Amino acid sequence: MKSHKEDIQSLIRSWECAIQNGDMEGILAHHSESVLMFDVPESLQTVGIDDYRKTWELFFRYGAPSQEVFVIEDLRITASDEVAFATGLLRIGGSSEPVCRLTLGLTKRNGQWQIEHEHHSAPHQLNS
Repeated sequence: MKSHKEDIQSLIRSWECAIQNGDMEGILAHHSESVLMFDVPESLQTVGIDDYRKTWELFFRYGAPSQEVFVIEDLRITASDEVAFATGLLRIGGSSEPVCRLTLGLTKRNGQWQIEHEHHSAPHQLNS
């Protein structure tokens, strides 16, 4: 029997692959209808699956689907029976090094994991 961490890793890698292939239904497949996302570009927050879809439409305006468009490195998962979170570093648009951070919050409902919260952020250098 697979562990919660293995199930979640499989879900996240499937989502990553869907992004790389530009498969919108695959991108949305494991997200809650009421998903809350904090993204790097505006707006401050995105609520609900319809607005979440629009963020990916924007993303693909700036880069065609490819194996290098969205790569998760250093994936770490912490999970209980019903709640989990995962973090990773993102290489975006063919970058050779990670340029963004990723945090996912997941819940297990009716035996299936789903992403409830997604947060992308980029470091911002402060002027001294």
